[in-house]
Amino acid sequence: MTTLHPLAGSLPGTRRNVDGLPSIIGSIPLSLLFLTLVVTPLALTFGLSFSPFDYNTGVQAGFTAEHYLMVFTDPYFIGIFWRTFWIAALTTVICVLIGAPEAYILSRMRKPWRSIFLLVVLSPLLISLVVRAFGWSMLLGPNGPVGQAAQALGLGPLLYTPTAIVIGLVHVMLPFMVIPVWTSLQKLDPSVEQAAYSLNASRLQTLLKVVLPQCSPGILSGSLIVFGLSASSFAIPALLGGRRLKMVATIVYDEFLVELNWPLGATIAILLLIANVVIMMAYNGVVERSYRRSLG
Repeated sequence: MTTLHPLAGSLPGTRRNVDGLPSIIGSIPLSLLFLTLVVTPLALTFGLSFSPFDYNTGVQAGFTAEHYLMVFTDPYFIGIFWRTFWIAALTTVICVLIGAPEAYILSRMRKPWRSIFLLVVLSPLLISLVVRAFGWSMLLGPNGPVGQAAQALGLGPLLYTPTAIVIGLVHVMLPFMVIPVWTSLQKLDPSVEQAAYSLNASRLQTLLKVVLPQCSPGILSGSLIVFGLSASSFAIPALLGGRRLKMVATIVYDEFLVELNWPLGATIAILLLIANVVIMMAYNGVVERSYRRSLG
């Protein structure tokens, strides 16, 4: 028979178990909220994607994988997924090319200019997404200044084209790239750059060998945010792409609210989520390996 030592409750291991109990109890409300608002809707959507559908009777009881087979074999849906991902990838690249230098310049500014320009970067987030999309539709339209300039240069109409969608997405997503990169650059000690200059490194070498590796985590996180939000964006493609230029989010909307084919809409939404996760995890692995090699 084992007898507990009277001082067992004061042992370090027991103390840690007691101290961890409030953390577990405190995490229960957040866990329940996560299960209710995230996991449960996803599970219901996943289950709905396997439900049979008939245009005369609607959603039926049973199990079928025909919706997944339809998406994988129909060139129409494959083309929509391809268009969605290359537009999201192009938007991400443009945001990196604009946002990273912008964040670097912002990190080198002094007060009060840094606060003023930071407010300018964040100001688009204070305006409704629909309002911004309508604003771009007026600018890019045939009677708008940007649309007229494009036609004068022989570029043709811009509105209801992939170019219009990319322009709108870059405008919306740019703050989500600038802020993570700027946050990473705040951790960079300016004396490290001065040390590189003292070793006769050029400004370009310093940017590529010192600054860029330090801001790579910010570029990575910003790229993941921009790509994920761009691939699942609805308002910008719907208002700037029109009814003919479909993306995955707009086709999900059509299947749910126009065609009333909820199982097919759920299938497309689930496939978009899976594709986003796979692409972002692969990109994350590649960038992290490159980051570790650059740091030795």
